[in-house]
Amino acid sequence: MIPKYNQSNSKVFAHTYSIVARDSRTGEMGVGVQSHWFSVGSVVSWGEAGVGVVATQSLVNKSFGLRGLELLKQGKSPQEAIAILLSDDEGRDVRQVAILDAQGRVATHTGSKCIKQAGHIVGESFSVQANMMLSDKVWPVMAEAFEKNNNMLLPERIIKSLEAAESVGGDIRGKQSAALLVVAGEPTEEKWEDPIIDLRVEDHKEPLKELNRILTVYRAYEHMNKGDLAIEKGDMDNALEEYDAAQKMFPENLEMTYWVAVSLANQKKIKDALVLFENVFKKDENWRLLTERLPDSELLNVSEEEMKKILSLK
Repeated sequence: MIPKYNQSNSKVFAHTYSIVARDSRTGEMGVGVQSHWFSVGSVVSWGEAGVGVVATQSLVNKSFGLRGLELLKQGKSPQEAIAILLSDDEGRDVRQVAILDAQGRVATHTGSKCIKQAGHIVGESFSVQANMMLSDKVWPVMAEAFEKNNNMLLPERIIKSLEAAESVGGDIRGKQSAALLVVAGEPTEEKWEDPIIDLRVEDHKEPLKELNRILTVYRAYEHMNKGDLAIEKGDMDNALEEYDAAQKMFPENLEMTYWVAVSLANQKKIKDALVLFENVFKKDENWRLLTERLPDSELLNVSEEEMKKILSLK
């Protein structure tokens, strides 16, 4: 049985536009959303690896997120799940909800009393939906942008769809928050790895631009992690390529540069490490202090002479 949540406590105003989508190449599923509402991602976006994703909006019944995912786990199709969720919901006419499962099946409901302009389009392995929009052009351009950018990775493709909505006016009230949630196509026993991406801009003058920026930061750290993995495998050339890619994406980040320097020093590439340490120390002396402490935790393994060279940098 699906627990019936107290619906009187689940109504939240989250008039917005969103997309649920699946990448047929990777199986990843995602939700992207923007709204003139604080912390929209904490209300609208729901997902579970190997199960599916849900976007619940308009006059939100927040319980639709977890209940929708549970119905999918019970073997219901997205269309069946929506029918069950709405069957005993007195507010069905003011709800907007989209559900997509791990097979790429998708269903969407836009209640007849959702504030205009409101509507949705269901495509192949995706759905776009919007309510309280400036015009009825929003969801068609979202669908067009998602389909047109099929060469992109799913997170970037989702953001392109949100940007398209904004290009024709978006939410009639303006903009405030945005979110991006991505889960894997296959179930995972390591629940701490789910979701893959969970980025939120809670309150910002340009939430989509900020969301796009932090997705770039996320990608930069992906390169850093791959570089660290290459170090563990003794593949220094690949590690340096990954570190270089990360720093090009996020050049102002001192921490990235610092840990590359530490990795180089640990691999006995002291000359290369010294250049990076020097650049970091010039901008923030606290990194020099941190360097003194690393050997005690066995994170920096250099000789006393090498440590003196590092710490004496001006």
